[in-house]
Amino acid sequence: MPQTRHLERHFTASDTVRDIVIGMSDGLTVPFALAAGLSGAVNSSTIIITAGLAEIAAGSIAMGLGGYLAAKSDAEHYQSEREREQKEVAAMPKEEMAEVAKVFRSYGLTDSEAAPLVKALSERPHAWIDFMMRFELGLERPDPKRALTSALTIAGAYIAGGLIPLSPYILLTQAQTALRVSVLVTLAALVVFGYVKGHFTGTAPLRSAIQTMLVGGVAAAAAFAIARAIS
Repeated sequence: MPQTRHLERHFTASDTVRDIVIGMSDGLTVPFALAAGLSGAVNSSTIIITAGLAEIAAGSIAMGLGGYLAAKSDAEHYQSEREREQKEVAAMPKEEMAEVAKVFRSYGLTDSEAAPLVKALSERPHAWIDFMMRFELGLERPDPKRALTSALTIAGAYIAGGLIPLSPYILLTQAQTALRVSVLVTLAALVVFGYVKGHFTGTAPLRSAIQTMLVGGVAAAAAFAIARAIS
């Protein structure tokens, strides 16, 4: 009897989604708070737009730079830990083999079951070190292009997010009217963003949409209150 081929679908872009979430969430809240705070102090949409665009430019650069430095730090940390493992494997192989056996025991294997696996790994130094990096230290080899990709993704998401709450001020002449529209547009964007995020990460899209709207809405309201108090 013919059998249906089993296909596994796993989400493999978690780092990219994380970067988009970081950039988009900040982009939606910070420029909104700035524009909303200025709306209570000035009646000129031109000033609000200029300040908002300047903030988006500065924020995207700062966020992108932060993502770049974070990814570079992860890569440097991985490399330093790998070099340490290489030295330990060469200098004290018995101790390292005991650590490998300990990892297998944590998965329920007995010493006799783990012994041939430990021996096989000890004969393959590169695979041995890979095993220790992943299962002892919990570190995955970073993508060498990750730093630049992360920086561009976060910065791009910040710009895209920041233009959403600012767009009503660009399209409308009255700052107070633009503020009310900006609130509705920002909340709607948070719902859509949360739904899409939930779809790609495998969580319930509706729950993710509501959660993102609530968290983002509270953050935006708090930022607006601070900006209004300062202005």
